[in-house]
Amino acid sequence: MSGADAGAPGLRVTVSDVAAAAGVSRATATRALKGEGRFAPETQERILAEAERLGYVRNTMAAELAAGRTGTVGLMLRDASNPAYGLLFSRLQDEAHRRGLDLVTVTIGADVQGAEQVNALHRLLGMRVAGLIVATGGITAAQLEPFADQVPIVRAGRVETAERIHTAHYDDPEHGDLLASHVLSLGHRRVVVLSGAEDVSFAEHLRASAMQSTLVAGGASVTLVSAGAAPTDGVDEALDAVSDGATAVMCASDYRQLAVMRALRAAGLSVPGDVSVTGCDGILPGADLLGLTTLRIPVEAVAAAAVETMQLLLNSDADSAPTVRQPFVGTLVPGSTAAAI
Repeated sequence: MSGADAGAPGLRVTVSDVAAAAGVSRATATRALKGEGRFAPETQERILAEAERLGYVRNTMAAELAAGRTGTVGLMLRDASNPAYGLLFSRLQDEAHRRGLDLVTVTIGADVQGAEQVNALHRLLGMRVAGLIVATGGITAAQLEPFADQVPIVRAGRVETAERIHTAHYDDPEHGDLLASHVLSLGHRRVVVLSGAEDVSFAEHLRASAMQSTLVAGGASVTLVSAGAAPTDGVDEALDAVSDGATAVMCASDYRQLAVMRALRAAGLSVPGDVSVTGCDGILPGADLLGLTTLRIPVEAVAAAAVETMQLLLNSDADSAPTVRQPFVGTLVPGSTAAAI
């Protein structure tokens, strides 16, 4: 069976196979498949028809590399089963398609030390991508910065301080401040702040630090619980503080908020009758039906800015381009899980 057999996998069918079947030179077939050059209409139609019959698929990355350029960008994403990351992935894909960029994606689950993420970045560079969009907070600046020696890097979602890493990020300190100000406006002065530790979720850590600062500045007494990655981590400590008189539990994510609400219900306490509870992200399906008091992060704006920044870097001298830092603020969703006392 020859490589030109119609049953062969698409990438094994070459331009030479298409040219031979159409009775033209390889150069003519190449130009016709790329939509370049001038041919008699019947010649172009014959070449395209043979390409379709044979199942020819253009190897875009190889073609771009041969031309000395590539529009393929590597994307490293946190587990897309999380609605916030799933939506970010979708919006990044849409924006990249709109701007003519191709994304090659790897997803990463729990990886506290970042070793798997570093390996994933090496795999992406092995595919000769032109740039990297990093949409996970689990890899540190020290681990990420060496890759900037090879390609431009844009973080999507998380703030970054490394000099050569560009960002389109959520303004997590501002989000924490907005939520804490809302809780203060409801009259709460004994508050629990429940968050992932800094090495678990840097975004949650930033939100929680801002919550604590704003609450203390507003005259509140704060119990800070810095927990592990699981949504249930730290919930028992939060409920202990409620037993000691706290009237509100502020969670740095909506998943933690749901875990606290389940535990309160199991303890015979009502939300918000006995305890007010808030979260952050605002992406969970059904959050509006549950009446979650949360903050809706600006996923769409971050995705659009991340891809736009990457395209600008690919079209310019990335080494001399100024570092781009773009923070985006989301929208407070008052909900019904937090009430005045």
